[in-house]
Amino acid sequence: MSKSKSVLFVVALLVVFAAIPALAGPVPSKTAANQSLESRDADLTVVRDVAANEQVAAVLAANGFTQEEVNQRLAEMSSQDLTQLAQNLEQLQPAGLTRQEWIWIGVGALAALILVIALAD
Repeated sequence: MSKSKSVLFVVALLVVFAAIPALAGPVPSKTAANQSLESRDADLTVVRDVAANEQVAAVLAANGFTQEEVNQRLAEMSSQDLTQLAQNLEQLQPAGLTRQEWIWIGVGALAALILVIALAD
């Protein structure tokens, strides 16, 4: 009987560790240092348009940033950072966990519950 509990324990541990998501992903490489001014202006326009969005501007204002301060900080960004930000805007997430992360947490909690129930017997 204890051997079956040991096997069940190992299987439950494997399920728990398999439920841990791998959050790392590929990141595009930074642009070359000789980026053209037109490309920088295009990236700056894209990022400023997002920052000027009504919802984004409201959150920035709630955190004490005026539109002028945002534009100033964007203008101070390096070309490489600005390009990377412009290319990855759709990947930015608001604070909190995504649906997929909640699913992984649920799977891990379920595996832990199964483990507790199995070891209680």
